[in-house]
Amino acid sequence: MSFTFLNKLPSPSEIKERFPLSPELAALKKERDQMITDIITGKDDRFLLIIGPCSADKEDSVCDYVSRLTKIQEDVKDQLVIVPRVYTNKPRTTGEGYKGIASQPDPEKAPDMIEGLIAMRKMHIRAIEESGLTCADEMLYPENWGYVEDLLSYVAIGARSVEDQQHRLTVSGFDVASGMKNPTSGDFSVMLNSVYAAQHPHHFVYRGFEVETPGNPLTHVVLRGAVSKHGNTTQNYHYEDLIRLHDMYEKMDLINPAAIIDCNHSNSGKKFKEQIRIAKEVMHNRKLSSDIHTLVKGLMIESYIEEGNQPIGNHVYGKSITDPCLGWEDTKALIYDIAEMNA
Repeated sequence: MSFTFLNKLPSPSEIKERFPLSPELAALKKERDQMITDIITGKDDRFLLIIGPCSADKEDSVCDYVSRLTKIQEDVKDQLVIVPRVYTNKPRTTGEGYKGIASQPDPEKAPDMIEGLIAMRKMHIRAIEESGLTCADEMLYPENWGYVEDLLSYVAIGARSVEDQQHRLTVSGFDVASGMKNPTSGDFSVMLNSVYAAQHPHHFVYRGFEVETPGNPLTHVVLRGAVSKHGNTTQNYHYEDLIRLHDMYEKMDLINPAAIIDCNHSNSGKKFKEQIRIAKEVMHNRKLSSDIHTLVKGLMIESYIEEGNQPIGNHVYGKSITDPCLGWEDTKALIYDIAEMNA
């Protein structure tokens, strides 16, 4: 055989039994899930802000960052619902590099999948306990959903996963808001077809079982920019892009039309400070067009305690070891600006 089987992983129920979510925090999650649902479905005019590190690499600094958002959330509660990014899986274009705490709980050591699953769950629980905010994560590996399904209030499907059948079908069984990013090619049709698939019921194989799912009406799109055939980044957050997306949504059998704008990645060309300008342009365009205002429900922003990034092996507290992020002072100012622009 070409596979070497190293360890049998504990089941989701085994991990959840060892690291349970308290009834009080489960009730908090239910309340926050409903807030996000009401924004996606148009019942609540508040705006979603999915914000945090590119990759949740260290529990202490990530939970410190998330807890800093608590007071700001209280200040802006009439305008924004803040969903911290605690992304424990990191997709890699070539397969090389740090793949996130779920695979590599210590970035400077070898992968350890069992300890990674534990680290992933412990970090999410601690973040909720200390901040009172439930978080977002990216579902890079569909089979990992069971380990965190009771913890997350938002799930993102990345640009490299959005065309994958297993990801689409798995999202159809979620009961929380799920954002499908446009593929790196930028094709809106691929993205919308993924939303269509996830919004409808399915019958398939999942984790060794034959399963049925009801469809997830909270599935929506995330615009993250694209890469042209020549390797150049192109943007898709501008006024014309959003009007085009609105028109394409209207031609498809989809409910709860919604879009989140990812201010980094190809939209910023990974120039992390551009996120400030991009966020404000999107908010301005929501003022100009009622269609854009209705469609665009939130922003994604990559931010950490210290701005920029650093190589693995450096130990600057709260500084990204993957893509560069906004620093805390810029982040704080931007959140208040976004809240004011949504007023």
